Amino acid sequence: MAASVRISKHALSRLKNLANFQRSKSKMPKQAVEAPLSPEMASAYSAYEGCSDISKWKVLDARRHGITGSMISYPSWTVLKVLRGKGYEVYLVGGCVRDLLLNRIPKDFDVITTAKLTEVRKQFRRAVIFGRRYPVCRVHIKGYMIEVSSFETVTENAKEKERFVYSLMPKGCDKEDLVRFRNSLHRDFTINSLFLDPFTNKIYDYANGMVDLRSLKLETVIPAQLSFKEDPGRILRGLRIAARLGLSLSMDTEAAIHTFSSQVKSLDKGRLMLELNYMLSYGAAEQSLFLLWKFNLLENFLPLHAAYLDQQCTKENSQTSNMLMKLFFHLDKLIGCDRPSDCTIWAGLLAFHLALINSPQDAIAVWAFASVLYHGKWEEGIKFAKEHGEMNVNFVPEIRRSCKYKSDKEIAKEVPKLADSIRAEIKKAGGIGMVFLSKKMRMNVAGIFEVLVSDVESYKSEKKGFQINYNKLGTGDLPETRFVLGKVILETMRSGIVRDEEISEAEKSHLKTEDTEEICQVQLSHQSKRNKRQVSSPANSEFKQGKTKKQRLQELVPACKNSEDDARHLNTVSKNHHTIVDNCNINVDAETTKEPVSEKKGLHSSPDEVVKQKERKRLHKSKKTSHSRSGLFK
Repeated sequence: MAASVRISKHALSRLKNLANFQRSKSKMPKQAVEAPLSPEMASAYSAYEGCSDISKWKVLDARRHGITGSMISYPSWTVLKVLRGKGYEVYLVGGCVRDLLLNRIPKDFDVITTAKLTEVRKQFRRAVIFGRRYPVCRVHIKGYMIEVSSFETVTENAKEKERFVYSLMPKGCDKEDLVRFRNSLHRDFTINSLFLDPFTNKIYDYANGMVDLRSLKLETVIPAQLSFKEDPGRILRGLRIAARLGLSLSMDTEAAIHTFSSQVKSLDKGRLMLELNYMLSYGAAEQSLFLLWKFNLLENFLPLHAAYLDQQCTKENSQTSNMLMKLFFHLDKLIGCDRPSDCTIWAGLLAFHLALINSPQDAIAVWAFASVLYHGKWEEGIKFAKEHGEMNVNFVPEIRRSCKYKSDKEIAKEVPKLADSIRAEIKKAGGIGMVFLSKKMRMNVAGIFEVLVSDVESYKSEKKGFQINYNKLGTGDLPETRFVLGKVILETMRSGIVRDEEISEAEKSHLKTEDTEEICQVQLSHQSKRNKRQVSSPANSEFKQGKTKKQRLQELVPACKNSEDDARHLNTVSKNHHTIVDNCNINVDAETTKEPVSEKKGLHSSPDEVVKQKERKRLHKSKKTSHSRSGLFK
């Protein structure tokens, strides 16, 4: 009798599952069920039909992977609880689940629900539906914005894809799984396709996302060729994620990026600005710039800087030291997902660097320029510059060796000239070569340097103290932005200090005093065709002797001699996975617990102390301990 009851319950359960599937199928558009896939679509998806294998689906306990409710922000919990209280299914989805598994602080929390967007909007006082192609409801709670998407939303631009999605619907699973599975196939990358139910502490994985997360691999959910064709913006998003987490790219993903990189130009300026800001304002700017350049995408954003990188290093040797990468390396040390910056600071750094490329400056003028921004007063700034001005800073071609005999008055004339040249770079060429930078934004960036253009000796900053106020920095507050920009430049200059014996004969000829120096001005002109870039410059004595500017730069640029703190390998796709893991910050202990750098630390060190510190770091480099792993890798 008992056995017959168990059989009956089992049979009843199967009948319910079948009935649920039939009901969900009956809701499918007739065209979606019956219309055949195009030959191109069928061929591209044929290798992916295995994703409907229910045996590969996973349901995991979030608590066993270190995720607790306290890791979810209060505004996100508010949205989750309100929608759950109204009887809707609700989940966290996408990058926030990925970051929680990696023990990182998410940039934001995205919610998905069975409620329609119009129903979501009715539940909150401040909510608006935003977007046409991928609409979401933006809910504002106590100064935070939570994006809520709906399972019911299906893009009108993916009707053929929907027919494929329905063709993969497996039998023998419940309705909730079918809804989640269908949505996962519309996600960009497998590591972003995970669903977290914070009320039951369950993680749902339908696309092998956990395996790719453990192996630190970036893989698209659907075939990469189709994914990037559907939305070229996913290329930028993928490179941003890879830069931030130190991911390797699958062969299919890398090949598809090369194929569809030209389609990135078709994105509107607002989307380009949004993606670039995500890359440069959240602590992964250096690696993001390198990946953009490696895949020939940087020329779409920053053509002049792309030409500069073409001269400084090769895609095969990403360890070449150059000032542009150093500037963003030191910016990355100060900001992160939990404390992002406003776009004015990275735009200001790009303009500053471009001004040095077009008109190289004496080291002492750059020291004074940055020190005044950092200290907020001319007197303190010039004192610091004098203490460091005689040290050899080896950044070619941006920095020339300082003249030891320059007076304060002479330096006071050079600093305003440098500030004015930066403003000029911002105003011309669509804003430092960035055609997507609005006129209003260019004016904001130019405002950073206005205070140093006239009467620099009387400049006094409104900022008090030497601690970074990240709330102000995130809103683009000018005094705060000037302070951080000055700090970044000072730390970059310190990282370029070398001893006299470390300077080659070629470099010594470059690091002359102003009285006898031949100014090396590199005028960068960018050609639109990929891989056909060139740098032109006025003819000089070396050019007349048969040497091109590129050959000269290769002689002058030294081999990379980075210390432990002042360098980071620009790893992308590596055959050695452990090298990627060790060189990337994949746990919260290294990112979210990093305290704001002591603002005066290191900036007032004497020249001898700086050299000794670099020697100690080299000696201890071999003893460097590896980063601890999160619970996901145990």
